[in-house]
Amino acid sequence: MTVKLEDRPIETVREEVIDKLIYNYSNGVISSEAFERRLDQVMASEVHQEIVDLGADLDPPSSQANQEYTAQKERQFNINYGSTDSDEVDTIVSVFGGSTRSGLWTVPKEVRVFSIFGGSDIDFTDAIFNTPNVTVKVCCIFGGDNIFVPENVNVVSKAFCIMGGIDNKAPSIASRQAPTITIEGMVLFGGLDIKIKQTIKEKFVAFANQMKEMFNSNNYL
Repeated sequence: MTVKLEDRPIETVREEVIDKLIYNYSNGVISSEAFERRLDQVMASEVHQEIVDLGADLDPPSSQANQEYTAQKERQFNINYGSTDSDEVDTIVSVFGGSTRSGLWTVPKEVRVFSIFGGSDIDFTDAIFNTPNVTVKVCCIFGGDNIFVPENVNVVSKAFCIMGGIDNKAPSIASRQAPTITIEGMVLFGGLDIKIKQTIKEKFVAFANQMKEMFNSNNYL
């Protein structure tokens, strides 16, 4: 039984066309300019047929390339979940200096950040989550903290400021199945920025370039 195009979930249709765009760009079928132009249009459109038409002239990945493509895509875009126990609490202190948590670090249930005349960068982009609920407690006095989050997590901000500023540019909710990062605490004569380090479009472009290098080196066509 064939389901009508307009009855299919639009995000599924969008993902299929983006996969075709990435595959054909990575194999040199379309230029980088055409790839980014079509990608913008696919991501902006809310009409099923418009999205499908943007990839109608392109071939889907071959069976051999599709296996490697799918594996690489899962590693690139899925949340990193760990199976080992993590610490209950991690404390980050910055006094007249700076601290950073980034890369493949294991996220505890609670992160306590103290910044006094200093600042901390907490980057969850590639972090490994062992718990679905993470609390970040911030105490920022005459300092500045940055919290970077991926687009596919839920972010709840409960922090408040006195003679300072809190700039929350993170998405309000992503998915009920995704981890939730709750940010609490106080900013006094300082600043707290909550933002996405890499937008989903930037991730698609970076992934496409990665696949282009891989396909060229392995001659997957």
